[in-house]
Amino acid sequence: MSLDAVLARIDEDQPAALERLFALLRIPSISTDPAYKPDCAAAADWLVADLETLGFTAKAHATPGHPMVVAQGGEGGPHLLFYGHYDVQPVDPLEFWSRDPFDPELQETPKGRVIRARGASDDKGQLMTFLEALRAWKAMHGRLPCRLTILLEGEEESGSPSLIPFLKQHAVDLKADIALICDTGLFQDTAPAIVTMLRGLLGEEVVIRAANKDLHSGMFGGLARNPIHVLSRILSGLHDDLGTVQVPGFYEGVTELPDEIRAQWQNLAFDHAKFLGDVGLSLPAGEADRTPLEMIWSRPTAEVNGISGGYAGDGFKTVLPGEARAKISFRLVGSQDPEKLRESFRAWVKAQIPADCSVSFADHGASPAGVMQITHPAFEAARAALAAEWGRPAAYVGCGGSIPIAGYFKTYLGMDAMLLGFGRDDDQIHSPNEKYDLECFHKGIRSWARLLGSLA
Repeated sequence: MSLDAVLARIDEDQPAALERLFALLRIPSISTDPAYKPDCAAAADWLVADLETLGFTAKAHATPGHPMVVAQGGEGGPHLLFYGHYDVQPVDPLEFWSRDPFDPELQETPKGRVIRARGASDDKGQLMTFLEALRAWKAMHGRLPCRLTILLEGEEESGSPSLIPFLKQHAVDLKADIALICDTGLFQDTAPAIVTMLRGLLGEEVVIRAANKDLHSGMFGGLARNPIHVLSRILSGLHDDLGTVQVPGFYEGVTELPDEIRAQWQNLAFDHAKFLGDVGLSLPAGEADRTPLEMIWSRPTAEVNGISGGYAGDGFKTVLPGEARAKISFRLVGSQDPEKLRESFRAWVKAQIPADCSVSFADHGASPAGVMQITHPAFEAARAALAAEWGRPAAYVGCGGSIPIAGYFKTYLGMDAMLLGFGRDDDQIHSPNEKYDLECFHKGIRSWARLLGSLA
């Protein structure tokens, strides 16, 4: 049976595939709101039933939070683990939606037809591209293409509190030759892309206290220590004039790009002027000796995400605050150790605190960067499959954001992951009026079929 027959089946089955996706999108599986706990369970049960129609042995495993759907099926060839998540973000503010977020609709837009609903792109539409590819394969071949494990999470949008314990508990059943993750997008909306590096994330909150209460700035100003001044000096010293982070040991574990990846990125013709212009900016910041793509994909960062202290309401209040605080995030690359960096950052801050002030810290999570080994044969197979479907070369790209699951697979299951997806920048994930282009849904299914045919 040829691949062409599978692709033809996908084309013929598009109306039914769309209806199946709509059925899943109608379930309001908002994981962060306890009121939707029954709906998350309903989404898990829906997926179990659908996977069973494909020949899988499937089960919704209870966790302290929402169920983990695990399915096993197929035999022979490589053992592939596919990961996606069925939970979605809240829909607030509801008044900004053009229709009910959980009443999916196929809409005509100036750029083409789109699927409009919460979860259409993140991640129900994406995970269903893989299941629909398997459906077409089984319909034409009478079996699944190879040994497969499916893991569908219900807490990705609420911090994945149950994920690591579940991976540890079920490591024997989940470990495969490679993991496939569909939760990313196309490069500049047109080029197929395979993510080979993900930045890690370290979050810190710093609180500096001086006087035991807020003070009148006329009576105490100039004599009493102002914690906002102390905090401001520390934050301004995070970088030098060239954008280099000044925390001691910050660059330990930061590696240079391989020549092959650097050459690919140069050929992507990234338009950084448009990238910044779309958000009202024009001049690149950061490390002066790095290209824009390097800075958002492969270089570490130290960013101040919020500052508070004193009075910032309407009008004016001449107060000298008793405390000031800031939230700071570090995006990590290579083999940077988040816990080691946390210790170094805190020591660096403490060394700058005056004798009559105190400092405390709050931990806001830590995860290492993910670096994929592109020497695995699945990566070149994926590049060829994506190029054949999309009509242009597929690129190995980085991701400025953090997708911890890829690192977890490496840490707890000892296997590499490959991330590819078919979202577009204007999908409005996490925002009102989320959408997923019908073309991306259709070609995503065909892309997975091509890749499965190559790997199997």
